[in-house]
Amino acid sequence: MNRSEEFIELEHRYGAHNYHPLPVVLAKGEGAFVWDVEGKKYFDFLSAYSAVNQGHCHPKIVKALCDQAQTLTLTSRAFYNDCLGPYEKYITEYFGYDKVLPMNTGAEADETALKLTRRWGYKVKGIPDNEAIIICCEGNFHGRTISIISMSSDPDSYGQFGPYTPGFIQIPYNDSKALEDVLEKHGDKVAGFLVEPIQGEAGVFVPDNGYLKTCYDLCKKHNVLFIADEVQTGIARTGKLLASDHEGIRPDIIILGKALSGGVIPVSAVLADDDIMLTIGPGEHGSTFGGFCLAGKVAVAALEVVKEEKLAEKSEYLGQIFRDEMNNFKSEMIELVRGKGLLNAIIIRPKNGKEAWDVCVKMRDMGVLAKPTHGHIIRFAPPLVITEPELREAIEIIKKAIQFFE
Repeated sequence: MNRSEEFIELEHRYGAHNYHPLPVVLAKGEGAFVWDVEGKKYFDFLSAYSAVNQGHCHPKIVKALCDQAQTLTLTSRAFYNDCLGPYEKYITEYFGYDKVLPMNTGAEADETALKLTRRWGYKVKGIPDNEAIIICCEGNFHGRTISIISMSSDPDSYGQFGPYTPGFIQIPYNDSKALEDVLEKHGDKVAGFLVEPIQGEAGVFVPDNGYLKTCYDLCKKHNVLFIADEVQTGIARTGKLLASDHEGIRPDIIILGKALSGGVIPVSAVLADDDIMLTIGPGEHGSTFGGFCLAGKVAVAALEVVKEEKLAEKSEYLGQIFRDEMNNFKSEMIELVRGKGLLNAIIIRPKNGKEAWDVCVKMRDMGVLAKPTHGHIIRFAPPLVITEPELREAIEIIKKAIQFFE
């Protein structure tokens, strides 16, 4: 048994079996690359589900972590500290909102947004107590909590985890007429519409141009909050700072996570203006680690890297190269290429019994790591610091891996 097999066996024996990882054991990361325990080098084309947009172990972000870790790590919110206020000022000015509510994980941030939306619905819109509705979309992925899976359409997410949290109406994604119909029928009790600007876990499902703007306008018409889950699509991943920026809309609530820390520690945030954020008072929501000292320093560094290294512009430029190259590559196994910026996916047509998983295993053998979603879709999302020559080298490997099954 080699070292990789030993580590895989340890996880299988002592860990819960709630993941099915690609069989590779990673020990080191730098920039767009990772290395396994045997020392083999790979292109990382998953980026920890877009958490390491700034690249693995970015020196500026790691330095911010290490410097602060030697001074003060955690105070809880029982006291003030000298890290949180400067971070809150920086991130609110960075994205243009009055207030931020800091949390740790994407799921926590989504839950926070749901609570804010309901509270706003009762205190500001005047919805009768316990009657608020939040509209969500089929194919969504907002996390794994009981409330969030209650709005899921994926049986793997919600099956046998009931009873479910009420108060959600699910509509088809990329269907503004469906939203309009629900708002016309239930608008007086609808507090918010929660949507991913691009559905990541659904296989990088990019909606039609104008969909988000139409939905935003419908929300404004019916006095409903437009809530954008930008945990995966935010922080320059799609070629703009936020995916919402592609249609020029300013969501009432923005949910951020993943790359907000460059993948160094869990950091998430909810951004909104005072009329929404101040509906929650002391003791009504919180988190021991939310906005802790390390988070504040790391998040500021991570956001500074995005601006200093022009990662949104890089993502826009390199993403177009990826889609052009893959669209011009002729293969019976490629059914569709889609995406924005460096968040892309290829829908794989099975051939001779070989599917997306087989392609990913072959890519691993050749030095590129990616992972299927929903069995037939491969998501390609390298760190945004990847260079054009590196990207083109990886594209050739991806092509050869697919050609292997021709």
